[in-house]
Amino acid sequence: MQKIQEKATDKKKVIKNLTVMTVFTLLLVLALVFAGRDRAGYTSTKDSGVEYENARVLSVLEDNTEADDSTEGVLRGDMDLEVEILTGRYKGRVETVTNYFSALYNVNVKEGDTVCIRIDTLSEDEIGVSIYNYNRVPLMAGLVVLFFLALFLIGGVQGIKAFAGLVYTILCIFGILLPMTLKGVPAIPLTCGIILVTSAVCFYLIGGISKKTIAAALGCFAGVLISALLGQVAASIAGISTFQMDEAEALLLLKSTTQIKLRGLFISGILIAAMGAVMDIAMSIASALYEVHEADPSMNAGELFRSGMNIGRDAMGTMANTLILAYVGSALNMCVLIYSYGVGMRQLMNTDFVAIEAIRAIAGSIGIICCVPCVSIIAALMYTRKKD
Repeated sequence: MQKIQEKATDKKKVIKNLTVMTVFTLLLVLALVFAGRDRAGYTSTKDSGVEYENARVLSVLEDNTEADDSTEGVLRGDMDLEVEILTGRYKGRVETVTNYFSALYNVNVKEGDTVCIRIDTLSEDEIGVSIYNYNRVPLMAGLVVLFFLALFLIGGVQGIKAFAGLVYTILCIFGILLPMTLKGVPAIPLTCGIILVTSAVCFYLIGGISKKTIAAALGCFAGVLISALLGQVAASIAGISTFQMDEAEALLLLKSTTQIKLRGLFISGILIAAMGAVMDIAMSIASALYEVHEADPSMNAGELFRSGMNIGRDAMGTMANTLILAYVGSALNMCVLIYSYGVGMRQLMNTDFVAIEAIRAIAGSIGIICCVPCVSIIAALMYTRKKD
C-alpha cells in the first residue's frame, strides 16, 4: 500500500513539474514571438543586397604575404584565393577573392579551409566577394557541447537542469530584452522583470517549488535590486550614463531608426552582470540553511539567521572578488594602455572608462554582499514559520 502511495505521489510530482515548465515555455515562446515582430534585417534582391555565407578555399592562386617583425610576425600583404560558395542563393559558384592582410585584419587560410565571406550583389549577374572572417560556428557549437557534457558528467540530472536554465535566460535576454529595448521599452524595469522570471525558472529547475528555492529567488532579486540602486546613485553623482560609454556614438545612430531609450542601458548591464553571481550565493546560503534547519528543527529564526550570516561571511571573501576580477580581465588591454602612458592617479580616476568599470564592479559586488543578509533573513523566517 505504501509503495502504491509513493508511486502516486511521484506521478503527481512529475505531472506538476511538466505543467509548470510547459507554462513557462509557452510564456517564453509567446514573448519571443511578440518581441521579434517587425525586426529589421538584411534584405537582398536580384540586383542588390549584402549577404554573409560560408565558402571553401579551393586553392591559393598567389601568396604575396610576408611576416612583419614590427608586429610580432603578423602577416602583411595579400593572397589571391579561389573559393566555392557553400551556402545561400549563390551556392556552387566559384569566385576569385583577394584576401588582404594587415596588423588588425589577419584571416590566414589555406586550401580546404572553410571561411565566412561577404557577398555584395552589384547587379543581376555581378557579385563582389570578400573574406569576412574565419568560420567560427563549428568551434562555438563544439564549446557549447563541451560545456553541456561537463555539466552532465559532473552534475548529472542537476547539470542538465542548470543548462536548461541557462538556455532559458539567454533566450530571454537576446530574444526579449534586446528587441523590446529597441522598441522603446524602458531598459531597467524590463531587465528587472526578466531577472525575476529567469531566476524563478532556474531555481525551480534546481529544486522545484519549495521554501529553499523561494527564499533563494527572493534574496537574489533583493541583492540585484540593491546593486541597481547603488549603481544608479553612484552613476548620478559621477555624471555617468550610457552616453559616456564606448558604444554611445553607435547607439545614438539607432535613435534615428528605433525608439530606443539609452539612459537605462548602463544600469541594466550592471543588473545582468550581477545576476549570475548573486544567484550562486543565494542558492548556496538557502540550501545550507535548509540543511541546518533539518539537522536541528528547534532553532529559532534568530539563530538560523546568525548561522546564515556565518556561512555567508565565509563565502563573501571569494564572491566579492568575482565581479571585480571579471571586469578587470575584460578591460585588461585598456589597463595595459593606461599604465603604459604613465597616467597620473588624479587623471586616471576622473576618466569615464575607469569610473564606468569601477561603478559596475563595486555595485555588483555590493549586491552580492547584501544578498547574504537578505537570503538569511528570508530563509530563517520561512523555515521556522509554523503551519496553522
